[in-house]
Amino acid sequence: MSLQCITGCLMSVISGHLNMRLVVLVVTGLFAAVSAASAQTADNSRCALLCVPELKVEPNVTFENVFGRARVEPLNAEATDESSRLQPRESAFEMVLALGIPTEIPRVGITLETIFSPLGESDRNPFTGVTQSDLNGAVFRDNGLEFELELNLDWLTARQTGGWIESHFDIVDKFSPAERPSDRSAYTHKLNFELDTAFLIFKWLPEGNWLKNVEVEGSLDYVATGLLQAGDIHDNVRYLQDASRWSFSLVAVLPVAPLFP
Repeated sequence: MSLQCITGCLMSVISGHLNMRLVVLVVTGLFAAVSAASAQTADNSRCALLCVPELKVEPNVTFENVFGRARVEPLNAEATDESSRLQPRESAFEMVLALGIPTEIPRVGITLETIFSPLGESDRNPFTGVTQSDLNGAVFRDNGLEFELELNLDWLTARQTGGWIESHFDIVDKFSPAERPSDRSAYTHKLNFELDTAFLIFKWLPEGNWLKNVEVEGSLDYVATGLLQAGDIHDNVRYLQDASRWSFSLVAVLPVAPLFP
């Protein structure tokens, strides 16, 4: 399977849902970074603090509000006799472009991620203010981008498990759409902690088989800052407790550049 084939398949999947010029720009920039680093490393196998990066595509399903769901109530609860309720558990399909950068420091790495939800929907356009009712019930595609800068701390390496399992704890700067009513920016920085554990389920395949390096990963996330708090009002709902900070993702990790890490 060629690199051009994988890129073409990815673009065909998301072309109907995203601003393609932006996606092409992001992918082209990442490919250029990986290619430049690979060319330099071909002449010099030693790292200069940062080592040659790896580009991966990571489709995933994220389950939100898995623990500590907040109790909320409608703003018109007294008029409608509606009682308070817990935040619903929700799920979303996401696509991630991840640029992993190993370092010369043992068990320490850096990852840059661009995240988007190609199937997301909303009843309001966040940029124009037009609502669903203004367009006779039309649904808006909610495919905004998020960005993450991660410090990866490996506590379990593939070498320790015979190449079958690896796990790392991440300290993350999450730059995503604002959540709190008091936020004065459309996007805000949030402190996020992650525990990612990957299973190399195709390790038994022979060398040279692309699937050998495909991983299935579980990611437990805790967003420490920037989320709704008790007393905040969002979407005509008052939060009686702090919003849930927990989510869990099932991820397929697909190597792109290089194809055979």
